[in-house]
Parts: sequence; structure tokens; C-alpha cells
Amino acid sequence: MRLGIVCIPRELPGVHTIDRIVQIARKTEELDFAGLWVTDAFARGSATLDPIAYLGVLCGVTSRIELGACVIQVPLRHPVEHAHRVQSINELSRGRFIFGIGSGSTKHDFDAVEADFDARFKTMTRYLDIMKRTFNGEGVYGNPLTAWPGTEGGPRIMLGAWRSQRWIDLSAKQLNGWISSGIYSAPGDIAIGLNMFRAAGGTRAVLANVFTDFRGPDAPNSRAAVNKISLYCTPAEAKDRLKRLEDLGLDDVLLMVPFDAPEQLEAMRGLA
Repeated sequence: MRLGIVCIPRELPGVHTIDRIVQIARKTEELDFAGLWVTDAFARGSATLDPIAYLGVLCGVTSRIELGACVIQVPLRHPVEHAHRVQSINELSRGRFIFGIGSGSTKHDFDAVEADFDARFKTMTRYLDIMKRTFNGEGVYGNPLTAWPGTEGGPRIMLGAWRSQRWIDLSAKQLNGWISSGIYSAPGDIAIGLNMFRAAGGTRAVLANVFTDFRGPDAPNSRAAVNKISLYCTPAEAKDRLKRLEDLGLDDVLLMVPFDAPEQLEAMRGLA
């Protein structure tokens, strides 16, 4: 089972966001984690970064590790313009990009851009089809976009979704894998979803957003009582919890590094 890192930037007094991002990205690669992943949120009461712009920075300061999104909300953006931005990251990353997609789960994000929250599932599948056609050089509404040589067909795509048969089948049969969430999914749910995913022929299953902090119960922004799966514990206990996740059959687990404590990456690497 591979370990990757998720990094959500936060406002920190006296710290320039770009400096901390670069520090974490370079350390993640130096320590040979499998990859570095970003998330997508806005209009939720705190400052956030656009995930595509953020990934552009990561393309420039890393050269080997996988770069991923877990996950970008497809219904919130125009699919052709979005496909152009995604294709750009695919080129700038030299093909290291994993385009994790989702339907979205927070109405505030949809209200902010006048998108239809209730229609998000239908919109996601329709927009995904348009994006894939755009990646393949088809002009859906007008002239086609010209892909950079070598990026035709677009990046690898994984779906972040619940364990319903519909989404599992899409992940396994038409896309490149399934992303489950440490925030919302209990181990039992993941086990059921994994059995469905493997039965459908799925080859890569990722558990994302496992909040990790070894500073004890006083760690800032602790979500131990909220998230279904987290590593707010000692490193020894974290190893045991990861072993249980590995035994479920996961291919990757993505650990959330505290933005205010990048030095914890060393201890997180020791969990492998």
C-alpha cells in the first residue's frame, strides 16, 4: 500500500503561503512519498486556493512524484474551459497528474457560482462526457481545442464517490480508479465498496483525506471526533490503523499533513 500526502493551505500568521507550499512539496518528494494531492473548496468561510492554480505551482517544484486532486468538483466549472486547464496541468506535470473528480457535496460552493446543487450528479456525468470528448480533440460547441502533443486523450481520471453500484461501476469500468474519503467513510463502508470495485474489475482504490497529527489531543483543528477515519494518535497506533486499512485491500492512503507542522512529514514517512 502506497502512502501519499494531501496538503490544504491555511492562513498562518507570519508565513507566506507559497513558501510553505514549496517547503511541503519538496519535502514530500525528498521523502519518497507516492504523491502530493490537493482538494477543492470555496465559499465555506475561510480562504482557499484554486486547485488548478495550486497544481501549477506543484508542477514547477517537483519532478518525480504523482500530483493529484481529491477531488475537483466538476459541476462547478464550464467543461470545455475546465478541460483546457486540466490538459494544461497534464502537460506541465509531464503526465504525472491524476484528475480526481467528484459531484460536490456542499451547497455553499454551488450557490456561490449559481450552479444547481440538486442536479449535481447528472451535471457531473454530462460534463465528464464533454471533457473527455474535448480531451479527444472533438469540438463539442465550436472549434476543438488543440492538445499539446503527447497529452491527447487527457489525464488519468479517478472518481471520488460513495459506494453505490452506479459510481463503483463508472470508476472501475470507464475511469482509472475509485477514491473514498476518510472524512465520510467508515472502514466497513470501504470494505463493502472495495469488494464491489474489485468485482467490477477495478484496479486502483485510494482512501483520501486521512487527517494526521501526532501532537496529541491539543493539536489545533483536531477533527478526531468528526472524521470517520483519522490518525490523531501516536505513530505506533497510526501504524496499526494503517495496517488495518491495508488489510482491507486499499492501494493508496493519502495522509493530510498539518499545514502548520510540516516537520511531521518525517514521522508520517516512518509509517510506511
